[in-house]
Amino acid sequence: MTRVDEEVSVWVSEEGIPQRIVWKAERFRVSDTPTRLNPTYPGWQTEAAFDPAFTHPPEPRESWRFQATAESGQTLVFDVSREPYNSRWRLLRTYD
Repeated sequence: MTRVDEEVSVWVSEEGIPQRIVWKAERFRVSDTPTRLNPTYPGWQTEAAFDPAFTHPPEPRESWRFQATAESGQTLVFDVSREPYNSRWRLLRTYD
């Protein structure tokens, strides 16, 4: 598992299910059934998530795990989440 925290492009079906992802200038097509993950929260991996200065809980994010394959044949599993206010996608983790 590799932790990643960067913006990626994700294409979804009309139902909102991921179909493609572009990461490091390479396009991957979803090659297995995506799984919806429990909602994640921004900063949950860091101590900042528990800072007493926060007065309101963070908004949960829609998150998915899916296997995708590039044209080169490389296959990875991706964990992604959609930011609630601007609908941008973040890549959280990859698995070989």
